[in-house]
Amino acid sequence: MILLSQLVDHLNALLAIDKIKDYCPNGLQVEGGEEIKVIVTGVTASQALIEHAVAINADAILVHHGYFWKNEAPQIVGIKKRRIACLLENNISLLAYHLPLDLHAELGNNVQLASVLGWQPDSEITANGVPPLIRTATLNTPCDGAAMAKHLAQCLQREPLHIPADKVIKRVAWCTGGAQSSLLAAADLGVDAYITGEISEQTVHEARESGIHFFAAGHHATERYGVKALGEFVASKWGVECHFVDCDNPV
Repeated sequence: MILLSQLVDHLNALLAIDKIKDYCPNGLQVEGGEEIKVIVTGVTASQALIEHAVAINADAILVHHGYFWKNEAPQIVGIKKRRIACLLENNISLLAYHLPLDLHAELGNNVQLASVLGWQPDSEITANGVPPLIRTATLNTPCDGAAMAKHLAQCLQREPLHIPADKVIKRVAWCTGGAQSSLLAAADLGVDAYITGEISEQTVHEARESGIHFFAAGHHATERYGVKALGEFVASKWGVECHFVDCDNPV
């Protein structure tokens, strides 16, 4: 068991939320009970995840995608109202960590994805102790685009969308989630392929014109691993129950 206030303080410090500018509030978003014995972790604080937490009498939900995003309508109505009402009615706290969880050097989405894919990230220069958003690695065995697509599909259980290039893949760059706008920045790092979660219309043209392979491997699929690792860390440190719930999402 751990007090909610202690858990929030520790995770806020661990993930260095004060050093990272984000599009949403990080940390405690909805306050429930004072004591935490059971936690549900997941990628997004959807109604399905909340209902799972209710079903197992969880005290808190820990996610990567929470609520109150920049430019989001502030009114508590509709879907948002139903979600928050369910949390409050069941005295369940909601903790969310977005970019701080992407960036963490050990538990973050980027390094956890690299581990799943069998890559060793290159050493990177940090800013105020925070790693860069785009990570790179040199493959032990170079491969072609088709082999990389197969590897991603096997590891992530989701077929990636591949915009091919006429080159062997020796160095890769990646950034989990919706980081397709960083393709050109990745290409400037001299890599042969860039992997992220999503793709936009202009991404196809940018990939073809930059001459590197592009893989959209799924926003959800690439961001399962940070929050799962964070939950395992909490469970091992304080002995609370942590249940990772992988709500299906094909995007």
